[in-house]
Amino acid sequence: MCYNTRQSRLKKELEKITSLKAMYGDATSEVELIYFHANGWEHPIMWGIMQEEPEYLLPNRWGIMPSNQNQRDYREYFKNPKTFGGLNAQSEKLFAHFIYRHAWEKQRCLIPIDGFFEPHNTRVKFKGKDFKVPFYFKRKDDLPLYLAGIYTNTADGGRTFTVLTKEATPLFASVHNEKKRRPVIIPGENIASWLSPQNNRSDVLELLSDDLADGELTTHPVTRDLYSRSMDTNYPEIIKRVEYPEVSIDYGY
Repeated sequence: MCYNTRQSRLKKELEKITSLKAMYGDATSEVELIYFHANGWEHPIMWGIMQEEPEYLLPNRWGIMPSNQNQRDYREYFKNPKTFGGLNAQSEKLFAHFIYRHAWEKQRCLIPIDGFFEPHNTRVKFKGKDFKVPFYFKRKDDLPLYLAGIYTNTADGGRTFTVLTKEATPLFASVHNEKKRRPVIIPGENIASWLSPQNNRSDVLELLSDDLADGELTTHPVTRDLYSRSMDTNYPEIIKRVEYPEVSIDYGY
């Protein structure tokens, strides 16, 4: 599942690439939202392109909450193990889940990122446990990846989002070999289509199905520091390639 991402571009660069203006509240933003490693469990605020205001880059907290909740109370909200919503949402449930079914039509979004991390289980035992290795995914041409999501406008005027996922394609099935899922990634040429207010269910399903092909991506294993709870993993070299003898799959896309 997509719980860890990277967005290291300065706001000005993102504005240039997307041809959008970054806004924070009602003012042009001077805030930089840069993450060499954005850990979803920390619920970071990230730039997004929202269907209701597609002419701007807007800040949104990762981890969807019902619209009757206050975004500022996110820490308390996500402490509850029975909490509804979260970092990822299965696209197969988009039209049925009690939160998602109210968001798919008018509150779709895109989260522009450099890349993201997925876990790989080598099936090799180390100290009695499976040895797991994180892999970093990015576009071969280094352009941003646009993660498809949905969002809510919360009771206190904030926004929260979740990343849509789908059944794994071959590259993801070989790497993310336990859950066998992948995030939905909207190709650049389909950005306007994904955000279009004219979409019906059939249109949305087609866009979810026809997302970015495996061949547009590259991936490699990175440091297991990514899993550390005792160190700051938000550092530039977190995506540096690390080879592990335990990894036996072919990931040479």
